Amino acid sequence: MSAASLKSRPTPDDALIEVADYVSGYEVRDSGTYRMARLCLMDAMGCAIEALKFEGCTRLLGPTVPGALFPGGARVPGTRFELDPVVAAFNIATMIRWLDFNDALAAAQGGHPSDNIGALLAVADYLSRKRRAQGERTVAMREVFVAMIKMYEIQGVLSMENNMVRLAIDYTILAKAAATAVVTQMLGGTRDQIVNAVSNAWADGANLTIFRHGNNTGPRKSWAGGDAASRAVQLALMALRGDMGYPSVLTAKTFGFQDVLLKGEPLKRPRPYGEFVMGNLIAFKFVPAGMQGQSAAECAYRLHPLVKDRLADIDSIMISSHERMMKIMDKRGPLTNPADRDHCVQYLVAFGLIHGKIGTSDFEDEVAADPRIDALREKMSVIEDSRYTRDFHDPAKRTNTHSIEIRFKDGSRSPRIEVEYPLGHPPLHDDSIPPLEAKLERHLASRFPSEKIVSMFQLLRDQSRLENTPVDEFMDLFVA
Repeated sequence: MSAASLKSRPTPDDALIEVADYVSGYEVRDSGTYRMARLCLMDAMGCAIEALKFEGCTRLLGPTVPGALFPGGARVPGTRFELDPVVAAFNIATMIRWLDFNDALAAAQGGHPSDNIGALLAVADYLSRKRRAQGERTVAMREVFVAMIKMYEIQGVLSMENNMVRLAIDYTILAKAAATAVVTQMLGGTRDQIVNAVSNAWADGANLTIFRHGNNTGPRKSWAGGDAASRAVQLALMALRGDMGYPSVLTAKTFGFQDVLLKGEPLKRPRPYGEFVMGNLIAFKFVPAGMQGQSAAECAYRLHPLVKDRLADIDSIMISSHERMMKIMDKRGPLTNPADRDHCVQYLVAFGLIHGKIGTSDFEDEVAADPRIDALREKMSVIEDSRYTRDFHDPAKRTNTHSIEIRFKDGSRSPRIEVEYPLGHPPLHDDSIPPLEAKLERHLASRFPSEKIVSMFQLLRDQSRLENTPVDEFMDLFVA
């Protein structure tokens, strides 16, 4: 493009500049933020390894074209794949997200910031291995944590007040914008190249969220994050080759993101980018299902001892909820696949009442064939409690409340069980860490011998040692 043509183009949107300045200039200092990033990484790696148990996930892994391996590229945890970073990003992010067990944002939009880790690990591993081969300085895990913190921050800040669910826009546009910015910087991109790359992420528009809702729910909700991560790496690499950006991609009249997809509303950035999200908006999951239904499952667990021997005597089950859960997880009628079931609050409650727990395999067809599950689902009513809805959206509270009461045929009732903040939901406390580590250990045990798991935990629990570990050595630990 000629110099004259470049001069006629608009200046970049403020939202693009803010992201580029943050990614290229902000220094993460707080030790607590680094600690939280370590916990998020541990959780994501465990979720990725657990996903390898499921054929629906593993059939999507490996090179896009069979046999197109990339020796010296990025590794895929739990496998022996070496892939180019674009494809590796899809693999890793899909594994992390597959079971709907990875961390979530307690925000207006919601979403799953650990989707970004696939792009980050793929690029960091590739760069570290390349530099080692060339006798250069490798990439340290501390750099990965800095990048994670910034990815979480960008996606989280944009999620706070931009409720795109109501517009049927999938949250992965925010994950893609965040990952594109940070990966471009990690690859050596300049401030202008970051702006260009991120503008292209927004220019992609947005995926429909149809695959997360109603009777269309399906496994694309488990690989949509992988798709966003892969695209982020591709856009970053294109920007580094000199591909131009689209400076008013957000604000341009008629054709910009705000006019086309936000119905003319501005993209909200309610606070400056810093280190807020990693410590305040992250919810860890201990139920492998939609974040909005976590507390409903916990209510069912608490009721299990009282009802497990009286299931046939149940007359009705009243579930009080908030409107966000009801839009996503209030489902009646047939459930056709695991992705459908883990987004059905009635399934979670029924299974929890019967068994007192829910595991990653409990959404498969053979488990769901238990007739007691649908029999209990038929007895459930879900109603909105306006207080629960108000507090879910209140930035000062961000509750995720459910209550359940069971009525029996003889006229008696169970206690009304209410859970406001399920385990792992902010505000986080140290009592979340032992179950988080137990979750990781359980997942690693499905793929690695016990002596290797011991060495993994020795590294993962040592913040300083882990931060100084080269990324390629860290990824070596997870080669099966």
